[in-house]
Amino acid sequence: KTVRMSAPPGFSSPFSNNFSNDTGYCVKESSTENILLGSYYVIAFLLSFVGNAIAVWIFICQRITGSPANILLMHLAIADLCYATILPMKIVYHLKDNHWPFGDISCRFTGFLFFLNIYASLFFMTCISVDRFLAVVYPVWSIKIRKPLTAHVVSIFLWVLLACSMIPLLRTSQTPASNATICPQLYREKASRKALVSLTLGFAIPFFITVSSYLAIIHSFQKGSQSVKQKHLKNRVTKMIILVLIHFILCFAPYHINRFIYILSYNGKTRTCGVQRALLVSNRITSCLTSLSPALDPIMYFFLAEKFKEALNTLICNKSMR
Repeated sequence: KTVRMSAPPGFSSPFSNNFSNDTGYCVKESSTENILLGSYYVIAFLLSFVGNAIAVWIFICQRITGSPANILLMHLAIADLCYATILPMKIVYHLKDNHWPFGDISCRFTGFLFFLNIYASLFFMTCISVDRFLAVVYPVWSIKIRKPLTAHVVSIFLWVLLACSMIPLLRTSQTPASNATICPQLYREKASRKALVSLTLGFAIPFFITVSSYLAIIHSFQKGSQSVKQKHLKNRVTKMIILVLIHFILCFAPYHINRFIYILSYNGKTRTCGVQRALLVSNRITSCLTSLSPALDPIMYFFLAEKFKEALNTLICNKSMR
């Protein structure tokens, strides 16, 4: 049987999903689309799982989480590793031509982890940018607050806040529809205008804070003469700025821009099948781009965390010498 996830009465969470028999034909993926998506997620799973498993092992077992930035990077790696665990189910779903054999609970949990990873990545990268801003622009004053304990407290607060905001994904009910088993949590979002709030809070504000922090850092580097140490720091920070901005623009901006367009254009009675099809296909493509984030994050760790880089180089050298 088909399973349809719908929100509880009166509930209009921006993270809820909407699917109906009337639009089933318009939003049905072709076999070619499913093969391409399944193959893509195989590559994304291998890169994200291996890369972040190594990263978590280095951060925890090698004890390189002494600085606030490294602690935030460690939590980012944990979020990415959690996300990687749901990719095999998405792979099976697409390779079975939109058939979800894992049951209702796993469908809800998959949607929960999907959105949790997106916004955990955004908020942890924002925290890292603020940490870098304080370290570079206010190095003396910020010593009082840039402590490992503070980073752990902020990280725990973010996990609790984000997990609570995603709870509606775990409370959705199921409704029989037709002769297949779908998991609407993967792509088919409910187009509520209230979702614009989550768009602003979840993406626009973190992006603004991140860009502002890095612009302030660049401005501070323009003042006065620079020592060799300062030039080295400038080079590192410049690399970090480029990597993080590419991350935002490539992985998250397309998805949230697509959501914005989808929400504003939503009118279930007047949209043609072609418009629905275009919007929902673009949603699947931009959702795929968000899966690049866990695969790219280990590269960011390598360039941004000197101790991580040293530990990884030591690990590789020890393996090659055996």
